[in-house]
Amino acid sequence: MAKYLVIVESPAKVKTIKKFLGKNYEVVASNGHVRDLPKSQMGIDIENDFEPKYITIRGKGDILAKLRKEVKKADKVYLATDPDREGEAISWHLSQALKLEGKNVRRISFNEITQNAVKTSLKEPRDIDMNLVNAQQTRRILDRIVGYKISPLLWAKVKRGLSAGRVQSVALRIICDREEEINAFIPEEYWTLDASLSIEGEKKPLIAKFHGDENGKLAISSKEEMDRIMEELRQETFKVLEVKKGERTKKAPLPFTTSTLQQEASKALNFPISKTMRIAQQLYEGVDIKGQGTVGLITYLRTDSVRISDEADKQAREYIGQAYGERFVATQTTAKKGGAKIQDAHEAIRPSDIARTPVMVKESLSRDQFRLYQLIWKRFTASRMTPAVYETTNVKIGAGKYRFGVAASKLSFEGFMSVYISADDEKEENNVLLKSIDQQTKLALADFDEKQHFTQPPAHYTEASLVKTLEELGIGRPSTYSPTITTLLGRRYIVKEAKNLYVTELGEVVNQIMKESFPSIVDEHFTANMESLLDSVGEGTVDWKMVVRNFYPDLAEAVEVAEKELEKVKIEDEVTDVICDLCGRNMVVKYGPHGKFLACPGFPECRNTKPYLEKIGVTCPACGKEIVLRKTKKGRKYYGCENNPECDFMSWSRPVAEKCPKCGGYMVVKGNKVACADAGCGYTVDRKSVEIDTK
Repeated sequence: MAKYLVIVESPAKVKTIKKFLGKNYEVVASNGHVRDLPKSQMGIDIENDFEPKYITIRGKGDILAKLRKEVKKADKVYLATDPDREGEAISWHLSQALKLEGKNVRRISFNEITQNAVKTSLKEPRDIDMNLVNAQQTRRILDRIVGYKISPLLWAKVKRGLSAGRVQSVALRIICDREEEINAFIPEEYWTLDASLSIEGEKKPLIAKFHGDENGKLAISSKEEMDRIMEELRQETFKVLEVKKGERTKKAPLPFTTSTLQQEASKALNFPISKTMRIAQQLYEGVDIKGQGTVGLITYLRTDSVRISDEADKQAREYIGQAYGERFVATQTTAKKGGAKIQDAHEAIRPSDIARTPVMVKESLSRDQFRLYQLIWKRFTASRMTPAVYETTNVKIGAGKYRFGVAASKLSFEGFMSVYISADDEKEENNVLLKSIDQQTKLALADFDEKQHFTQPPAHYTEASLVKTLEELGIGRPSTYSPTITTLLGRRYIVKEAKNLYVTELGEVVNQIMKESFPSIVDEHFTANMESLLDSVGEGTVDWKMVVRNFYPDLAEAVEVAEKELEKVKIEDEVTDVICDLCGRNMVVKYGPHGKFLACPGFPECRNTKPYLEKIGVTCPACGKEIVLRKTKKGRKYYGCENNPECDFMSWSRPVAEKCPKCGGYMVVKGNKVACADAGCGYTVDRKSVEIDTK
């Protein structure tokens, strides 16, 4: 009997797929990549038209030997690696490493690990798609050239083993730019006003929000202005000018892509991006379900398509009709707005079988697996359901020339919200009083509720919001979001506190060098354009070597210029007035993985080190001692008193010596301005007019 060999990437898939196939099928795993560029050298022959040199990955020799034995026994070999560019490249590398040329070899791919999907793929085998392989090769070669050309320069400039990456450098710049925005932000004062209005015969007052005057919206920016408006309003009669009743619908969400799953799991489940991908991989490859054996619970997890197969769509609509009623089945589904669909051969992330509800599999899953599966199941089910419908009431209230408004809505038909409410959606409360209001309703002013506010700076990036930004800018692809963030965290260019991402001193230094010497590498438009070129290679419309040929000369020139400039700015150790306790020498400033520190210049005879506290020439407003630049345990910069812990003064923004002429408090640097640290004071002055020691 003929023997067929199926090679997959992950050992976890072997068990799942084996049970779908007969005895004459053998399923084995390559454990991911088997060949790659060497670590010890660039591995790209620049002179020979950028020909890559691949070697067997260390530790994969035994796996390849085992695979060769299995290949010899087989009449036919099926390469069943993941259904994306990287999976296509792994299939090609396997065919090269196992010398399968001339043998009976076919490529199969499936979007979900189910019996139907696997058996269908065996009926539709194909050749390896070299366009997809070349797109992946191009990405790998470009990343290698950038890394191996620029990293030595960073090492020379910053004096430690740093590295740069094509996508990660842009991501770092995006985070640094946001940090600069936040540091430069100066709060502006504004006020809000609510009027509490009593209605005859009603116990509860009606709360109306100040809108403006008869000419439109009006901003209140000071207490004096607020007091004047309230004084005028007390003389006026409040009247109902208009009552509008209506209906609004809230569309069902799209099913998950890689990016939206990462964002929602971060918000709803508090999962880091890497954890979401790890658990989704487990759900895709197969989990042992009681009474069913090993089952792949979701479709492929690296996708930017929201497409759903006709079969899955039909099954979902039938399920919703039976479980919730025909009224809940969508007649048409929400469409994705604009943007190119990069991997539309894939589907969105969905359950492999909608009838396998979260409750049915809960006992067989870990807590985190269950929570993620439930999120995916609910989102997909909701995407095939009808919109939610709200009854709305809007009341316009006049008081002399001023205008107030009351808006309320009530959920009249849950639609998809009976299954799924996203982390961003809050249930809207209905103001029951609005039912009885019309233009004849008599209103009387009971009280005012005025509040002072200050505008807020842009939020720090979280992993979720960074992924959203990268996707919107067209930087990276579904498979790169998680590794990019993991690399930035691993190299300590950024740190995560709570959910927020902050740049470390190390990250600032690297970003500054990249911006000065390699502006195109950290340019988001250049990187997004490169991604679309890689897509064109994958579609077969652009030659992959042409992309590398066009990219390399500009980079080589930039490296050459930077090398010359780096020789001119050789950094000497900065000598300080701090004396070494052990040998009496003046200690010097050194750089380590976590930033600057003090070290004895007598190394290796004397190995004494101390924390480096950089004085900024400003006295502490709390106790009069010196303010020094400090870092949190994770590497985030702040300004604190040298007398810590006795004095607990700290500021995220750099203080200056000059006092605020308006209130006498201390002032801080905010981009090109200097502002009073007390937002309530609001004093600002141009930075050029204040002497700041920034050496």
